[in-house]
Amino acid sequence: MATKVEAEVGGTIWKLVATPGERIEADTPILLVESMKMEIPVVAPRDGVLLSILVAEGDLVAEGQIVAELE
Repeated sequence: MATKVEAEVGGTIWKLVATPGERIEADTPILLVESMKMEIPVVAPRDGVLLSILVAEGDLVAEGQIVAELE
């Protein structure tokens, strides 16, 4: 079952760090959100394979929005 990864803060997607299909470990950054001139990483909550990233660089996201899925 896929794990939904949420943005902890609202802001703009600054940079995608991981690639779908990549095996990543817990606490590995998936993407960076720019909020109030700070870059905040969205990290994998557990080990797994990144199934998809649901946002693109430059997109606006809300706090709690699902931004990726991890298998």
